[in-house]
Amino acid sequence: MASVTVSCDAGDDDCEVCDDVPELSDSDEEQWQSMEQGSECTTVPCLLCDSRTFTSVSETVQHCKTDHGVDIPDLVQKHRLDDYGYIKMINYIRTTVNGPLPWDSDQYMKPALPDDPLLLIDVEELIEAADVTLSPAAGDQVPLLLQRARQAEDRAQRAEEALARAMDDLHKLKLLAQGLVLNAGTSRGPSRSGAIAELREEDDEAYFSSYGHYSIHEEMLKDKVRTESYRDFMYHNMDVFKDKVVLDVGCGTGILSMFAAKAGARKVIAVDQSEIIYQAMDIVRSNKLEDTITLIKGRIEEIDLPVEKVDIIISEWMGYFLLFESMLDSVLYARDRYLAEDGLVYPDRCNISLAAVGDTQKHCDRIAFWDDVYGFKMRCMKKAVIPEAVVEVVLLNEHTLAWNFLTTFNGTSST
Repeated sequence: MASVTVSCDAGDDDCEVCDDVPELSDSDEEQWQSMEQGSECTTVPCLLCDSRTFTSVSETVQHCKTDHGVDIPDLVQKHRLDDYGYIKMINYIRTTVNGPLPWDSDQYMKPALPDDPLLLIDVEELIEAADVTLSPAAGDQVPLLLQRARQAEDRAQRAEEALARAMDDLHKLKLLAQGLVLNAGTSRGPSRSGAIAELREEDDEAYFSSYGHYSIHEEMLKDKVRTESYRDFMYHNMDVFKDKVVLDVGCGTGILSMFAAKAGARKVIAVDQSEIIYQAMDIVRSNKLEDTITLIKGRIEEIDLPVEKVDIIISEWMGYFLLFESMLDSVLYARDRYLAEDGLVYPDRCNISLAAVGDTQKHCDRIAFWDDVYGFKMRCMKKAVIPEAVVEVVLLNEHTLAWNFLTTFNGTSST
């Protein structure tokens, strides 16, 4: 190690400088050359990786910038580091990178600034915001980000439109219910082709929506006379259904479709417009009939079946007093469009049976009631009440009579 000695006499004008620097020997020069040659093939550990090493400083610096986002030359310039500052920075990074984080202590849970906005943001939101921030190298991502933004905007707009349609449908249903209660049948002229045809377009959805409620399907399924008539007809005439393609119009819970499948139908297509179709799908799967029965949501007049023709059409289309709110028009449409030339429709014959009944008490309770309601006249309500159907059981001579219809299945009848 070279040393320099400086000595000065206070009384002397001259200072004596003694350089005690030994000359380098040949062996020392060889040692320096070997160190320089060795530095060319040395390995440089990465500042931020545990196991990565590189063959040069420049390669290490480029790796830190590319893989870790740490630009060492930029840090030197930004903090105006001299040689000593640079040495301290490198040693600090190597010392702390694999150690505990300097802010792990709970003392940093105390805010340094009151109501610091940086502490009021969720970390995930911060990361998402950073991902969206564009760097000069991310210019190619601009079209992709704009496309995603447009797609999100389109989804939001479609959701708003769907909500608006739902609110509009709800309003129409409310008006329809009010109309049925207050004005049912008071202003209608002669009947048109059928009950379905009489429904206005905005009323059509309300009609099918009523069949989306489970109670009405429970009521129909518990009508043992009606349901067992369909079942017995199909089970007792399996030769009619064997290997046939069957169309069930207005399938509801799918009970008739399952009867047809059990009777030997090769394929059953079940169609219903109401939301009950989704429960019917689960019911069919629960009974392991999904390979035979295909369910389609929609009006028979508006959909396309997966087949050109069907061999048999079945439907529980009858309403109160046979024709009230019936689906006969839809069944006739399906017959004309999809039924094969020698195809069959069941039921194919229906009779309405009438019995004249006089009930003074019922008339007083339902009609005359409106003459005086707590001292007020409400006779106008009679016009709305009279057309409404009423289902009653009437006892006469110890026999039970009911307004009913006779349904005939190709010679097999059920009352």
